[in-house]
Amino acid sequence: MRSIAVLGATGSIGTSALDVIARHPDALRAGVLAAGGNVEALLALCATHQPDHAVIGDMACLPRLQSGLRSAGLATQAHAGAEALCALVAGEACDTVVAAIVGAAGLDSTLAAARAGKRLLLANKESLVLAGELLIRAAREAGATIVPIDSEHNAIFQCLHGREAGADVRRITLTASGGPFRGRSRAQLADVTPAEAVAHPKWSMGPKISVDSATLMNKGLELIEAHHLFGLADARLDVLVHPQSLVHSLVEFVDGSTLAQLGLPDMRTSLAVGLGWPQRIPSGVGALDLAAHGRLDFEPPDLDTFPCLRLAREALRAGGTAPAMLNAANETAVSAFLQGRIGFLSIAALVEDTLAALQVEPAQSLAALGEADARARRHAEHAITTGALQ
Repeated sequence: MRSIAVLGATGSIGTSALDVIARHPDALRAGVLAAGGNVEALLALCATHQPDHAVIGDMACLPRLQSGLRSAGLATQAHAGAEALCALVAGEACDTVVAAIVGAAGLDSTLAAARAGKRLLLANKESLVLAGELLIRAAREAGATIVPIDSEHNAIFQCLHGREAGADVRRITLTASGGPFRGRSRAQLADVTPAEAVAHPKWSMGPKISVDSATLMNKGLELIEAHHLFGLADARLDVLVHPQSLVHSLVEFVDGSTLAQLGLPDMRTSLAVGLGWPQRIPSGVGALDLAAHGRLDFEPPDLDTFPCLRLAREALRAGGTAPAMLNAANETAVSAFLQGRIGFLSIAALVEDTLAALQVEPAQSLAALGEADARARRHAEHAITTGALQ
């Protein structure tokens, strides 16, 4: 019986993971459920899945979680805070961790799971963007298995049969849906609303990830992830826009062969790969009927209209603390956009301004990365507050 910690259990990836787990009661069990601050949603999941442990990120919410579990007559133990979560994922409460906490907040628990040698289903892309070298090194030293859950990286994982890309791999190409604004000009994006930006045409995701998809920053972050996950330099990584979202990535080999992984746009496929690997287990996702879909289109990304992809590639080339600053500035900008404080086009402008203003330093430790993250957030927030880019 595989015991699984689902971090970010109340989010879209967490609920998809729990759906797959529930389909295999004889082999899979949710032993730990963690959420940020939504106590009622976490209590509802505890009632359904009856984990041994429930963790709420906000310490102030612990009494409500405790009383809710008692009222429901559940034996689930209540915990709160990042330290408690890290202790659980590193201990005997689980052997598998679904890391789906959004943003930099998921870094500590992801590293704790890697250092403990767990099977790590990695959906928290910021862990690789901020601290990719540290995370991959920790996983190797502890014998942890990282299975990426992003559909694109999971596709590459499947095409490579779980290994790094060696000398036989010429190029990896990530596909992008193009988001809700594919085909629009910069002028047409000036007045788009947060509601329009989060309305993804293919995937059901949280608001932050949906905005990243609309700006193509999501694909830029995935380039940085692919560099760390598969050991490839920037020159061997590419992006194609594929609006049908059926081909999730392609791996080109030196003999001229190209392997691609196809499937319906449903995160449960990637999660089932991670939970069952190297076996295949049912995910609840239907079969792909290519005849019904009719066509597969591909086009290069428009870097003039969506400069976030270019900025992410530049941060990858710069290395050091540049990806951490890119991510921090982007998180700050996206949050401000969702709050209605800045326009859509200001997201990329804020990220570019932050990267130009701050010096890149070696990423030698979590402390150095944390300071770079903080500096980038301060700079971006100051620009937002003062209207420096307007």
